[in-house]
Amino acid sequence: MELAVTDLACARGGLPILSGLSFRLGIGQLMLLRGPNGAGKTTLLRTLAGLQSPLAGTISVPPEAVAYAAHADAVKPTLTVDENLAFWAAIYGAEDIRRAREAFALDDLREQQAQHLSAGQKRRLGLARLLLVARPVWALDEPTVSLDARAVGLFVEALRRHLDAGGSALIATHIDLGIMAPELDLIRYRVAPSRAIAFDEAFA
Repeated sequence: MELAVTDLACARGGLPILSGLSFRLGIGQLMLLRGPNGAGKTTLLRTLAGLQSPLAGTISVPPEAVAYAAHADAVKPTLTVDENLAFWAAIYGAEDIRRAREAFALDDLREQQAQHLSAGQKRRLGLARLLLVARPVWALDEPTVSLDARAVGLFVEALRRHLDAGGSALIATHIDLGIMAPELDLIRYRVAPSRAIAFDEAFA
């Protein structure tokens, strides 16, 4: 499914952040989202996922086609790894959690409660949810935070399989994923400095 964004304008905290943003993300394509802190990367990803409404413009795919993952891992702390995966599988209609568990090397942790996992293990569990959602567009905000080199490799392999299967991904990341991809720099779409500067500085 191709994602087409046309003349999009987004706000954060009621203040305009981005405007005039247009791009296309094709089937099987990865695009890297660039820009310094406060540039609007998270705001854009949340808007694409339907977590907030755009101020203007159009998004060609419905929010139901977008899988969003950000800094929160969305795990239930008192449930085990398998119970978390089974919970998500039930919500999204997935039939088998094994593939998701194996893809992120969680087999040895399947009976562990999420509250006892390390930050990296929780992140792997959170990313495993992407394989249960079965949505064609991934909108990911710094997905490799807390991951060691091996776990980053697991994520990249899952990403490659997603792209090879006809999925697409827009990812905000500061690391090299080892996949050639176009970059979308949000600086050129930033709203002219005004009240937005004071707002950004308060959250720098």
